[in-house]
Amino acid sequence: MEQREIAPLQEVEITRNIAREAYAAFDQVISSDVLIIGSGPAGLVCGAELASSGLNVVIVEQMNHLGGGFWNGGYLMNKAAIAHPAQEILEKIGVPCKKISDEMSIVDPPHATGKLVGAAFDAGVKVMNMTKVVDLMIRGEENRLEGVVVNWYPLEMMGHDAAHVDPIALETKILVDATGHDAVALQILSNRGFYKKVPGNGAMWVEESEEMVMKNTGEAYPNLFMVGLSVAAAYGSPRMGPSFGAMLLSGVKGAALIKKKLSVLSQT
Repeated sequence: MEQREIAPLQEVEITRNIAREAYAAFDQVISSDVLIIGSGPAGLVCGAELASSGLNVVIVEQMNHLGGGFWNGGYLMNKAAIAHPAQEILEKIGVPCKKISDEMSIVDPPHATGKLVGAAFDAGVKVMNMTKVVDLMIRGEENRLEGVVVNWYPLEMMGHDAAHVDPIALETKILVDATGHDAVALQILSNRGFYKKVPGNGAMWVEESEEMVMKNTGEAYPNLFMVGLSVAAAYGSPRMGPSFGAMLLSGVKGAALIKKKLSVLSQT
């Protein structure tokens, strides 16, 4: 490749253009069709499916990286199990899946996560990382869920005595809880008295967990959908450990149900 001089850049112009692009992008996330809390495999797959249909989809992630617990696989061994037929979702976006049996493939989670993140961005998903959901927007006599209240994750971790900074609101038509064990949105509803007590995950039982996650993926509260391991937390079904088949398939199922719900909402 021909070697060429690097174009000269001014530091202040770099700063100015980063700021301009960032605030232009920020304007696009204030109101959305679908807002997904959590960027694990279920959230990423769900977001990509929805955004590829032309919907304005926002993922809110409290960490500085995307991918949730998928990055490291089981016991930091950088390998994870994918129950069939979920491997087809990964193969479609170019993830190598090693077939171990008719029931299971093994993947390298960093590679698979990178591909899932790329697929979400390619589909048009917008991302707010280092952002923590601290409350929900609930309005009217019917307790309508209309959005989330967010703040910078580092500020929230410092505690309000050290850094009291007010949060902001993001409006959405449909909220998706893809926060895994924490079931953040449903827990907030429960704490505010709008939903029953959230039981949390049961003890590990992979086969039962995968089945129950798929069975229960869907709308837990008007306009709030649960996908991935947050489904297990919502209904008290077992945890699944480093097996990610149902998490991927749940993202696809959740997206299909959300499209139907948005179609209904558009007619009202």
